[in-house]
Amino acid sequence: MKDFKKYYRIDATPEEIYIALTNPITIELWTGEPAEMSTEPGSEFSMWEGSIVGKNLEFEEGKKIVQQWYFDGQPEASIVTIKLHADKTATSVELKHTNIPDAEYKDFVDGWDGTYFGALTEFFEAE
Repeated sequence: MKDFKKYYRIDATPEEIYIALTNPITIELWTGEPAEMSTEPGSEFSMWEGSIVGKNLEFEEGKKIVQQWYFDGQPEASIVTIKLHADKTATSVELKHTNIPDAEYKDFVDGWDGTYFGALTEFFEAE
């Protein structure tokens, strides 16, 4: 199991990014796919036609999202923590993803950079 931590800079406020990550209608706008999402701790979520599924654990509006991502047969929980830090003109997004299966690590890093935060960054740049 491996952990991944990275910072992304997005030209939007923490509140705008929080909504983009937690509102299923907004998620569909930047992913192009229907999503199931709720800010209710304990609720399940699904994105990219079930490619990403898990449980929502904790929310701090405009500041923090904590989720458990499911992997078949994985003994330890894989936890994604996203923290939003405002700066003068944008938001610094702190991502920490723990317990990524070794065989899937490169795909997940590429997915975070290109598909997930890449699409989110493009969404806010297009506005």
